[in-house]
Amino acid sequence: MARQSSSRKSFIDSSIKLARSNNFLGLDLDWEYPSDSTQMKNFGTLLTEWRAAVVTEAKSSGKTPLLLSAAVLYLPYYYSSSVTYPIQAISNSLDWINLMTYDFYGPGWSPSRTGPPAALYNSGNLESGDNGVRSWIQAGMSAKKLVLGLPFYGWSWRLTNSNNNGLFAPANGQGLAGDGSIGYNQIKQYITQNRATKVFNVTVVTDYCYSGTTWIGYDDTQSISTKVAYAKGKGLLGYFAWHVGADDNWALSSKALQTWGA
Repeated sequence: MARQSSSRKSFIDSSIKLARSNNFLGLDLDWEYPSDSTQMKNFGTLLTEWRAAVVTEAKSSGKTPLLLSAAVLYLPYYYSSSVTYPIQAISNSLDWINLMTYDFYGPGWSPSRTGPPAALYNSGNLESGDNGVRSWIQAGMSAKKLVLGLPFYGWSWRLTNSNNNGLFAPANGQGLAGDGSIGYNQIKQYITQNRATKVFNVTVVTDYCYSGTTWIGYDDTQSISTKVAYAKGKGLLGYFAWHVGADDNWALSSKALQTWGA
């Protein structure tokens, strides 16, 4: 779609029509992920044309311009300094970007050891929310256009040895059915039903629980509160969650709101 002018125009026009017909405030693009320099260039072109079309539509309709945002990798480049996001086009065209600061570890791509799925800090490893935020700011993005991602779900592993149950413990793939993912509300049920042991790691800022050989990494209220306080302290625009449907009676959402307003 992003490669050709005609298909970009078709996408842009239809997206604006969709937003207006449903009285949306704006549109969010989720491209996971532009993975080479050509795709990054096309991504920037799409955003530039999208913004221009939104401005033109607002003038003709007399309505408030639609907000535009995008979900992006937590880093400003695709795992190589030669494949960088088009920072200027993003800054000029989008109202904010949602940093996907989660899925750092999961049984599908790191099956042999447990890990913090969404660590805020992680000494000795680049995969952390803080590293992502600092990298985007260093690349030229304003902190006021950055939104920190919070996962309302976790990932499970099957421990090799139930007595070795900390972070980075030996594991053998997912600990639960399917791909090993589990919503926060289901995690709370699992902890109660299995009398699982809960741990909060203040250094990394992550939660995990274990029962027998099943190990689950996730974010609980203390991790969420710490991350939201971090986002506010760094002067970020805010935070977002994927996804609110997995919350447990609004426990994480309420804690985040309380922390941001404190």
